[in-house]
Amino acid sequence: MKQTNLDKMLDEAVAQLPTEVSPKKDLWQGVENAIANQPTQTSKKSHVWQQVTALAACMCLGLLSYQVFFNQQSSQYEAGLKAMTQTFKHEKQALLVKYSDQKALADNWQAQLAELEEAEKAIKLALENEPENATLLRMLSQVYQQQLDLINKVHEPSWQRI
Repeated sequence: MKQTNLDKMLDEAVAQLPTEVSPKKDLWQGVENAIANQPTQTSKKSHVWQQVTALAACMCLGLLSYQVFFNQQSSQYEAGLKAMTQTFKHEKQALLVKYSDQKALADNWQAQLAELEEAEKAIKLALENEPENATLLRMLSQVYQQQLDLINKVHEPSWQRI
């Protein structure tokens, strides 16, 4: 019996509620601003091209690293190291040229890049003594990737990445 009274009271309370609810303030101005400030299609294509370039660089570095890690002859290690270094230098130069006219988001990015370049030199020096050391080759590949990521991140605002 109590359940039917509760149901009846609930039905009456729902019936008394207004059928439309309007916001306390006008939201159309915010919607119009959001539509007007959406990036153009060309910037999306540019962003996709950056991702494709970064993916291609990663794939090249990965394939070269794979080749270097699983071959046992030191001449192949040296050839792979040279190819990996040349690929990295090409990608780095391409990124620096691409972002040469853009202002960096961080002021100390060049100091960070210099630190990564010092790490690169130290790893290469160690590789001269142990050219078949797979761990050193992985470390060098990671340092190369960190340099490319740093250049990309300081020149690409985070609000453009979705």
